Amino acid sequence: MSDAQTVHDAFQDPVLRYWHARSMESLDEARAWVETTREGWRTEAAAQWFVTRAADGAPLGRMALRDMDLLEGFAEIGYWVLPAARGQGAAPRALATLTEWALDAGFHRLEVRHSTRNEASCRVALKAGYPLEGTRRSSALHTDGWHDMHVHVRIQNA
Repeated sequence: MSDAQTVHDAFQDPVLRYWHARSMESLDEARAWVETTREGWRTEAAAQWFVTRAADGAPLGRMALRDMDLLEGFAEIGYWVLPAARGQGAAPRALATLTEWALDAGFHRLEVRHSTRNEASCRVALKAGYPLEGTRRSSALHTDGWHDMHVHVRIQNA
């Protein structure tokens, strides 16, 4: 299956769609998104990976470093998990692995932001060692309106 098909299929899940402002209505839109992620790699502004099952390489979800600032050593982390992989610990394990790599690579501050209503994402951040730093009030527009966002942070050597 192509990366674009995997992304398109993932965004057909109503739970994933609810928590993300982005939609993915067509395969062409997914292809454009995949190309945008490649551009993020080329410009060192973002990096994304599929999380896969070790046994067969089947996709389980996605991890991303977004809004990267290499000079300041900052990135926001984004993630999602496919329905079949939820509740199996894939997201916290992948987040912990990405965090270890990013901090070893020289990032200083990594942030996870999620809606205060998204309890599952909060559990992922906490399990991966991201303490809650605070709440950004009315800072993300979702399909049902503005959401307050939790901010979880890991800091190098902290």
